[in-house]
Amino acid sequence: IGENIQLLVDRPDGTYCFRLHRDRVYYVSEKLLKVATSIPRDNLVSLGTCFGKFTKSQKFRLSVTALDFLAPYAKYKVWVKPGSEQSFLYGNHVLKSGLGRITENTAQYQGVVVYSMADVPLGFGVAAKSTQECRKVDPMAIVAFHQADVGEYVRNEDTLT
Repeated sequence: IGENIQLLVDRPDGTYCFRLHRDRVYYVSEKLLKVATSIPRDNLVSLGTCFGKFTKSQKFRLSVTALDFLAPYAKYKVWVKPGSEQSFLYGNHVLKSGLGRITENTAQYQGVVVYSMADVPLGFGVAAKSTQECRKVDPMAIVAFHQADVGEYVRNEDTLT
């Protein structure tokens, strides 16, 4: 979301911040943060909204719980056709045949928000091809790698925090 991160921190309803707790990054209001300081860190399970976690190799992986906060400010977007929505929601990558639109000047390996053609955010991905390359590839080529989707609420409801 680039410079739009400032819009997440300084909101009209108060100031928000990001906190790291047990390899997970949480988005929390400063009011709630002050209240949570009275709880010992060992007893604290969660705080605010989980935006993602750091993997064992120290790479950050966005969680689907951050989608509602990040989607309105996304710079790069991919829209999928109605026939490919279900495939993406089952955890598959976006193919050229299922690509509806893509934001101009999207670079290869750029993080994107995946939308349905009705502008409903479905999840996160990484652009496998740039916008210019997408025009030339065959219909079965992958144009966006799957990272997270709203179907994870159902598939992983036992492990989501």
